[in-house]
Amino acid sequence: MKVTDHIAKSEGKTLFSFEILPPLKGQDIKSIFDNIDPLMDYKPPFIDVTYHREEYTFKELDNGLLKKQVVKKRPGTVGICAAIQNKYQVDAIPHILCGGFTKEDTENFLIDLDFLGIDNVVALRGDAVKSETYFKAEKDGHRYASELVSQIQDLNNGKYLDEELQNSSKTDFCIGVAGYPEKHMEAPSLDSDIHFLKKKIKAGAEYIVTQMFFDNQKYFEFVEKCRSEGITVPIIPGLKPIATRKQLNLIPHRFKVDLPDDLIMAVVRCKDNKAVRQVGIEWCTQQSKELVAAGVPILHYYSMGRSSNINAIAKEVF
Repeated sequence: MKVTDHIAKSEGKTLFSFEILPPLKGQDIKSIFDNIDPLMDYKPPFIDVTYHREEYTFKELDNGLLKKQVVKKRPGTVGICAAIQNKYQVDAIPHILCGGFTKEDTENFLIDLDFLGIDNVVALRGDAVKSETYFKAEKDGHRYASELVSQIQDLNNGKYLDEELQNSSKTDFCIGVAGYPEKHMEAPSLDSDIHFLKKKIKAGAEYIVTQMFFDNQKYFEFVEKCRSEGITVPIIPGLKPIATRKQLNLIPHRFKVDLPDDLIMAVVRCKDNKAVRQVGIEWCTQQSKELVAAGVPILHYYSMGRSSNINAIAKEVF
């Protein structure tokens, strides 16, 4: 079932969903199932599965030259989605990126998803690889998420890259995209960021999932701005509980997200990460309750591969 259909079927009740990471290369899927199992009590209609593009390393050879090596640390998104749908009978939603994909790669990826009966995708540009300062598209790949959305929508209309195909089948993907309540890190302003978000909606995206935020007012203001610009699709808030003291610096640096002073000071006063984890649970629980009271369609949690703190929050909210 499409995400938009799940929302319509809920008749105004806030739904619970979460996102998982594929295990590191060489590890099995058991760790995924172990973290999903406790969260199934809250009846998630879907589970997101991230996609991690390859990274590059350079190995010095005996002659002093450098050899470029491709490292894929977290493969398996498509296989995990198929396993989730088979085991739990819920929708699995893969992320699909511009980075690391040509248009042909993208089309083949989408065809595989369609064959598996996967009805939803989240279309993202993706980050630059660590060896690059700025994002660089593949040759004959997409530079922007709006272009990726357009290609997915083309398949929904039966338009493939090979225009000579006869009697081509239409796909029927519900397309989600990312939104940034505090703007994307590369955007010059929030208004300009919403301008480009609107392009993704016009291209065919049907819902938005936000980047994590720790101040609900940022989300409410973002939704208001989107609505004033004519964006009417559901805007799903994305939440992540703080779990370690290190994240006070890591989250603002990596995601360009502000942390409220009250949260910062509560973490600073903690004696250890066990206490930090509890602060994170309590803060995210209050965020969640306020968002449910405001009538958000879904609360979407970034689990980062661990579910115990998400479970503790969901017990209080759902």
